[in-house]
Amino acid sequence: MFSKFTSILQHAVEALAPSLPLQEDFVYHWKAITHYYIETSDDKAPVTDTNIPSHLEQMLDILVQEENERESGETGPCMEYLLHHKILETLYTLGKADKLIRLCGEVLATPTENEEIQFLCIVCAKLKQDPYLVNFFLENKLKSLASKGAQNVVSEDTLKGEDSLSADTGLSRQPEELCGATGVEPTESEEEPPHQMDELSTSLDDLSVTSLPEASVVRPNQDYNLVNSLLNLTRSPDGRIAVKACEGLMLLVSLPEPAAAKCLTQSTCLCELLTDRLASLYKALPQSVDPLDIETVEAINWGLDSYSHKEDASAFPGKRALISFLSWFDYCDQLIKEAQKTAAVALAKAVHQRFFIGVMEPQLMQTSEIGILTSTALLHRIVRQVTSDVLLQEMVVFILGEQREPETLAEISRHPLRHRLIEHCDHISDEISIMTLRMFEHLLQKPNEHILYNLVLRNLEERNYTEYKPLCPEDKDVVENGLIAGAVDLEEDPLFTDIPPDNTLSNPEWLSSSPPATPDHPRNDGKTEVHKIVNSFLCLVPDEAKSSYHVEGTGYDTYLRDAHRQFRDYCAICLRWEWPGSPKALEKCNLEAPFFEGHFLKVLFDRMGRILDQPYDVNLQVTSVLSRLSLFPHPHTHEYLLDPYVNLASGCRSLFSVIVRVVGDLMVRIQRIQDFTPKLLLVRKRLLGLEPEGPIIDHITLLEGVIVLEEFCKELAAIAFVKYHASSTP
Repeated sequence: MFSKFTSILQHAVEALAPSLPLQEDFVYHWKAITHYYIETSDDKAPVTDTNIPSHLEQMLDILVQEENERESGETGPCMEYLLHHKILETLYTLGKADKLIRLCGEVLATPTENEEIQFLCIVCAKLKQDPYLVNFFLENKLKSLASKGAQNVVSEDTLKGEDSLSADTGLSRQPEELCGATGVEPTESEEEPPHQMDELSTSLDDLSVTSLPEASVVRPNQDYNLVNSLLNLTRSPDGRIAVKACEGLMLLVSLPEPAAAKCLTQSTCLCELLTDRLASLYKALPQSVDPLDIETVEAINWGLDSYSHKEDASAFPGKRALISFLSWFDYCDQLIKEAQKTAAVALAKAVHQRFFIGVMEPQLMQTSEIGILTSTALLHRIVRQVTSDVLLQEMVVFILGEQREPETLAEISRHPLRHRLIEHCDHISDEISIMTLRMFEHLLQKPNEHILYNLVLRNLEERNYTEYKPLCPEDKDVVENGLIAGAVDLEEDPLFTDIPPDNTLSNPEWLSSSPPATPDHPRNDGKTEVHKIVNSFLCLVPDEAKSSYHVEGTGYDTYLRDAHRQFRDYCAICLRWEWPGSPKALEKCNLEAPFFEGHFLKVLFDRMGRILDQPYDVNLQVTSVLSRLSLFPHPHTHEYLLDPYVNLASGCRSLFSVIVRVVGDLMVRIQRIQDFTPKLLLVRKRLLGLEPEGPIIDHITLLEGVIVLEEFCKELAAIAFVKYHASSTP
């Protein structure tokens, strides 16, 4: 009220006073504004409570009057003064220093917190509509932040017309805004958040940031207070406020402006917020959590993770903490997925360095079996959960490393975590083996070319698992008739017998429903060859060791539908990787280089060789990973894993040769087991739930292994048929 009276009085005085020249009047009003900022001590007073709006109106009226009095295109002295003294730039700086945005979130749990977050979210939404405007929220800062709490004000020289665009806006950074510069780790609170509070915020309130030593940090020369205020509000004890703040950050990171993206990742604590919160929530998990609970806990969406222990019939110790961690990981994943490209890379690298390496790796490398199992189950869960390509890339590099050259046996431990995880696939603990194999199985389904290349392809690039035999003219005629030169017909080998009637390739509907050929995949009439390959796999297990044709609905054709669908999915994933359609010509391969199948395949082949002596669940997981590898539409993996007729070089083994050795061992061991076939059939029926559990059967591990082996051979036959047919379908 008093300010309005003062304004009216000033207008009356100006009306009665003698008229001044326009330029003097213009300068008078401008100096009145600058004088206020020089003399005032209340920097939080609203501008509407001052005479500034009145002086600005007078300046605008003078400029309009001057323009009307002069000829078109001619610049008057008032406009010259405005341009020369950079008045608009100074007003812009002063306007930013009004601090409304910075005041939001300055104190948590205030009565105005709801209005503050609504205001910030409206600003974010407007910026999303017109991204270029975000540049007006990036504040220049050329001075080092010398001490905590020190504030630099706009100087009198600046207000008189110096380069105000490069002036400090008078905004000091709070201690938490500097946390990223020194990598200060957050301290953890042991206080349990209330049950009714939204986990996204309550589980994150445990974080507090240690203040920095004075005069120790020089940050980049821009400030992004809109982000800083939202970061503050993510710590609100009100879950709804925290979620809204996270939504606002999601909008800001998606803005396409490069300057904003750079400022976001280099001049704010966003990277530290994401990673420190992940670390805090991960460390809050119990040392031991049932892997099944980790795997089956309901799907987590970051904004919808409200959890009540009392209302949950399937509660388990640590479920609240697990949901909080997975929820925040989902938020990080979605944030990076939506972020501008350079911001996404910076955020993902921060998660890699500060969380994957800093927190998860020591847990995965420990020797405690309980710790290994829990940490591997958590890794498996986030591998399944990640959807951002950029974060997936960092996760893949974390797990596998960046190496792409062929492996050697002497250097398999070059990337310690990769080596340890692959070794865990053959761990003395079956639970650890199964969980690690499941993690690799899901990793192989992710759309990232480096995964298969690092694990398998780099070792098959030169095809030095083959022995090169140049074809003579007679051999070429044989190949043209659909046979392989020098190959032994396995159907004539005494190791193999005829195929049972229900296992023949007599179902014509699959000829019209197989996946289409890829554009660069060669087309050939390989039907004779594919029948021989399929029959080779189907004939591997001898008749006396087969039990599927005694049970209805367990024939080879049951695998065709799954193989068809899975191969189509893999083709869609791999299409953009531009893999060749045919193997590298042997004449161009370095066949003299020593062949090593790689650490991953070595462990899988070793376990496959022990299929008759391993638990049923382990065998299922080993064969599941191998079938995944066989589905990839790369000619080298296809040849190495699915071609029984490849001429293996001396000392080399393939998947087919490993199975042949297992079958040879099986035929010897069958002779020592009385009533082998009836026992085998009974075990199969029990596994299918067709027979009730009864007395323990002798040699149960071997019998279950034989059943898995038979089913695996049928699955490989189905995959080979679908893949060959896809390459030859017009």
